[in-house]
Amino acid sequence: MEKIVVDTSIIIDGEITKLIESESLKDCEIIIPVAVLDELQSQASQNKDYGFVGLEEIKKIRDLAQKNNIVLRFEGERPSMDDIKLARHGRIDAIIKDIAKKNNATFYTADYVQALVAQAEGVKTSYSKPQVKIADLEFEKYFDHQTMSVHLKEGAKPVAKRGKPGAFSLVELEDRALEKEYLEGITTEILEASRMNQTGVIEISKSGALVVQFRDFRVVITHRPFSSSYEITITHPLVKLSLEQYNVSEKLMLRLSDSAEGVLIAGAPGSGKSTLASSLADFYSKKGKIVKTFESPRDLQVDEKITQYTHLDGSFENAADILLLVRPDYTIFDEVRRYHDFRVFADLRLAGVGMVGVVHANAPLDAIQRFIGKIELGMIPHVLDTVVYVKAGQISKVYELEFKVKVPTGMTEQDLARPVIEVKNFENHSLEYEIYTYGEENIVIPISKEAKSGGIERLAESKIKDVIRRFDSNAEIEILSNNSIRVKVDKNSIPSLIGRGGSTINELEKNLGVHIDVEPKTEISENDEWFEMSESGNNVILEVDENKSGMSADVYVKDRHLISTRVGKRGRIIIAKRSSVGKRIISAIMSKDDIKIVTRD
Repeated sequence: MEKIVVDTSIIIDGEITKLIESESLKDCEIIIPVAVLDELQSQASQNKDYGFVGLEEIKKIRDLAQKNNIVLRFEGERPSMDDIKLARHGRIDAIIKDIAKKNNATFYTADYVQALVAQAEGVKTSYSKPQVKIADLEFEKYFDHQTMSVHLKEGAKPVAKRGKPGAFSLVELEDRALEKEYLEGITTEILEASRMNQTGVIEISKSGALVVQFRDFRVVITHRPFSSSYEITITHPLVKLSLEQYNVSEKLMLRLSDSAEGVLIAGAPGSGKSTLASSLADFYSKKGKIVKTFESPRDLQVDEKITQYTHLDGSFENAADILLLVRPDYTIFDEVRRYHDFRVFADLRLAGVGMVGVVHANAPLDAIQRFIGKIELGMIPHVLDTVVYVKAGQISKVYELEFKVKVPTGMTEQDLARPVIEVKNFENHSLEYEIYTYGEENIVIPISKEAKSGGIERLAESKIKDVIRRFDSNAEIEILSNNSIRVKVDKNSIPSLIGRGGSTINELEKNLGVHIDVEPKTEISENDEWFEMSESGNNVILEVDENKSGMSADVYVKDRHLISTRVGKRGRIIIAKRSSVGKRIISAIMSKDDIKIVTRD
C-alpha cells in the first residue's frame, strides 16, 4: 500500500480532499505528522482563519478515507519549544520531511520551496500547485462603478453603499441571508489570491479581526470573539482625482505649493479625505518632491514613485526613526487618531518634514482641538499652519493658524495680554476663533463679526469717555456712527469743553477723529452709590446693592473717571489688585481720596 506524508500547505489548500474525491488517491495510507496538527491547532487557538480551515480539511479527509479504502494515521512527536521558536527557519518543515524519509513515503506539498528542498534531499515528492482564483473573486460581483463599499454579515442580507461621498444610499444587493460558510469561502479566496500573486497583504491580524489590502480593495473581516457574528466589510475608492480637479482657488493652490508645511485634512467618515490626501501626495511628487506615506492599512491610491510605510514593530514611532533617515520632503499621515500618532506627527513636523495629516472631524475646528492636550498649546501653530475641511468630496472650508501675543478679543486690560492662536478663514483672513490659556484651562472662543465690532466700539467709547470726563465726571456719551458722537454734560462744563472760539472742541475732534455734538444734560444724573469695600486674595471687591447686579457702573477717584465695568453677581465689582485700576484704588484708599461709584442701566 502506497504511503503518503502531507504537510500543512496542501491540507489548507484542500488539494488532498480534491484528490480523494476525484479518486486519484485510493487504496493508500495517508500519514499526517503530529507537528502539522499542532501547528493548525495553534493557529486556530489564536483565532487565525488558516487554522480553522486546516482542521476542517482534516475532518473531511477522515470522512472520505473510510469510503475510499484509505488508512489515515498520525505519526511523530509533538514539536518542542525550541522547534516552535525555530519554525520560521524551517524546523517544523524538517520534522515533516524526516517522517516522509523514515516511512519511504511520497511527500505531498503545495509549497514550492518545500518541494525543492525535499527533492534536493532525495525524498520522493509530489508538488501540487494550488489552483487559486486570482481574478473575478466572489466578492467582486457585488461591485460596480458606483459602489463605495459592500457590507456582508452572517444572517443578514448583503448591502452596499452606492453613490458618491455626501450623496450615497444603502442598497440591498440580494434577497437572501448570508451563511457563515459562504463568508468563510470569500475570506479563503481573498487570502489565497493575496498569497499567490502578491497583490494583497495582511495589514492587521488580531484575535477575531483581519484587515487585508487586496489590490485597491480594503477588506475588514471580523468574527468571534471580537464581533458577535462573522462580518466582511469591503471598501473601494470610486475615483482618483488630481488636485486641479478640486475647487481650489489660486490663492490656496499657491499656499499648498509654496508655504504650507503642516496641513491637516479633516472631515467626517466617507467625506473624501483620503482621496484628497492621495491627490496632494501626487501633486507634491510631480513637483519633484520626495513623498512617503504613513498608513495602516496602506490603502491610499498614489503614484508608483511614492513609497507607502506602515507600523514598524507595531509602532509609527519606530517607523518615524527610519523615515528621518530617508529624508522625505513631505509625508502623508493617513488617519492620525491615537495619542502617539499626534506626537509622531508633531515630532516629524518640528524636525523639518512637510506633513499632511488626515483626521476624522465633524467641523474644521474639531481637527485643531484634537491636538490640544496632545502637544503644548503654543506649539500647535508651529505644527499646523493650514486646515482643509472636506465635505461631500469637495473642499468646504480652509483655515490658517497664526500665533500672536495680544489681548484676547473682548478683554480691555493690557496686562491681560497673552499668547493667542488666531484661527482665520483663509480666503478672506477674517478672524473666526481664538485659542488661549486662561488660568489653567485652554479656552476656544468663537469670534463673531458682532463681537469684533462690539469690542472696537467699546474700546472707542472707553477712550472717548476718558477724554470727555476730564470736563464732566458724569458726562453721558452716545456713539451715533463710526465718525460721530453726542456728548451731554452739565451746563457749567460746556464753556470749558468748547473753549475760546471752539479751540478745545476742535482739538478734541482732531485727536479722537470723530465729530462731537455737545448738548446740556436734560436729566439729573444718578446719585452716588453706597458701597462697601473689602479684599479677597488678589482682588479688591466693591459691593453695591444686590439689585444693581448686571447694571453698568463707573468708578471715580477724586471725580476723575477710573473704569467702566459691570456689576457682577450679588452686587459685587471685582478688580484685580495687580491691575492698573486695582493699584489706583489701593493708592486712593491709602491716601483717603474720595471714591465714587455711579450705576446706570
